[in-house]
Amino acid sequence: MIYQFVVGVAIAVWVLPKVITFGLASVNYPFLGPYLLSSLSHAYPGGLSGLALLILRVSVGGLFLIHGYPKALYLRQWAESLKTPVFLCFISAWTMLGGGFFLILGLLTVLATLPILASMLFAIFLHLIQGKPFVAKDPYLIPEDQYKGPLGKGEPPSWEKALMYCVMLIAIAVLGPGAYSLDAAIFGR
Repeated sequence: MIYQFVVGVAIAVWVLPKVITFGLASVNYPFLGPYLLSSLSHAYPGGLSGLALLILRVSVGGLFLIHGYPKALYLRQWAESLKTPVFLCFISAWTMLGGGFFLILGLLTVLATLPILASMLFAIFLHLIQGKPFVAKDPYLIPEDQYKGPLGKGEPPSWEKALMYCVMLIAIAVLGPGAYSLDAAIFGR
């Protein structure tokens, strides 16, 4: 599986930037070089903008470490509760863990955000096919014993949180990791 990752990185870094062919005409896109691994923007803002990106990136990365760890630890139970194949849950859990770690470091930011984004889009899909609401009722407004999670009263299911993660991941992918990241140290000008 590691060879697939290496081939993907090689294509993103060396093949795509060279020439993209449209029929007989070829156009050079220099912005597709190594910057594509970092963000869809090839600027690394510093100052207050860079600090805001650092806070966003580290917060989202930390949250995905927190969400991914128990899912990886109790993979079979999680897959059974979702009625989803174990291999999909395995991919999702390890995407959250690995992507969260890379987001915290600010390393290969786009490669870290895209798999997690796909996982969150799949979570939204699962909620939609199960008929879950966008925003659930507040747990304090639910009648007693109407909703009980596996460990007692908990948050009712909705797809609001997954959508918010998608928005944050898109912002990170587009705006980049900022100046306070390993991407800026490696790919910065």
